[in-house]
Amino acid sequence: MGEVEHREVQVGGLRMHVAEQGSGPLVVLLHGFPESWYSWRHQLGALAAAGFRAVAPDQRGYGRTDRPGDAERYTLLDLVGDVVGLVDALGGGRAIVVGHDWGAPVAWHTALLRPDRVVGVAGLSVPFTPRLPVSPMDSWRDAFGDRFYQVYFQEPGVAEAEFEADVADTMRRFLIGASGDRPPPDPDAERLPAGVLPAGGGFLDVLRETDELPSWLTPADLDFYVGEFRRTGFTGGLSWYRCQDRNWALLAPWQGAIVTPPALYVVGTRDPVFEFPGMDQLVPKLRMFVPNLRDTVVLDGCGHWTQQERAEEVSERLVAFCREVSDA
Repeated sequence: MGEVEHREVQVGGLRMHVAEQGSGPLVVLLHGFPESWYSWRHQLGALAAAGFRAVAPDQRGYGRTDRPGDAERYTLLDLVGDVVGLVDALGGGRAIVVGHDWGAPVAWHTALLRPDRVVGVAGLSVPFTPRLPVSPMDSWRDAFGDRFYQVYFQEPGVAEAEFEADVADTMRRFLIGASGDRPPPDPDAERLPAGVLPAGGGFLDVLRETDELPSWLTPADLDFYVGEFRRTGFTGGLSWYRCQDRNWALLAPWQGAIVTPPALYVVGTRDPVFEFPGMDQLVPKLRMFVPNLRDTVVLDGCGHWTQQERAEEVSERLVAFCREVSDA
């Protein structure tokens, strides 16, 4: 199966860095925020060993891939276009598309908008969310004012200043504070809904960390992420959030559309996304919007960094799913 190979490909005028391993049916692995191809380091080898060609790009705005300066160049249509363009650049045809965190909406919408190019789709952490009658930002503002973290991310420069003040501390807080290994909440602190920030506080204020790194995160892993974001900053990834309302407007023609390719959803019980308002209603009804959902896998005690925290189990689930849809 060889080692992980790194190269750059041209995708619709975008220079995209990819990590690739193995040969066989194509599996595209899409990372989330704030991550990179490295988030899939365990799955690249597992999929390659199972007879697949696993490709994990740095997505638009991240790592060694181009970072367009125009904030409106980070819509879901741009990101789905990147996936389709990447598949074409790698030889064309169809692919299995897997996404985690923000990569999951990209994977789900690739399957929604271009089902002819998708053999199967898997989402980790974030389920497919159908387009709602009102925009996401209006919904969050109506519910929580300006304190929901995605609203906090909207003003250019605010979250960047917080995250880039000490990148090492930021990445440590992100990776530990959203994991299943984070400390329990302070019983004396104000209990806020998942994703809601304290008045006068920032995003990092809600992330609780431990003194020691969890077993799934080595010092070298942390150093990799710190090095990437010290070099690139966070604006590229934050620009995805700043296109939320634009996504809602652009996707109006797909109001009520469903995801038709075979699908898999994986989430941890300690994932903050699993605790978001409305998830307790959406996840049990996911098959209404994804009728070919083969399975919903709930990992007890797992946090947000699904494929890193439970590398072996997630790899096994993905390999089994990829084999199933490839043989269909």
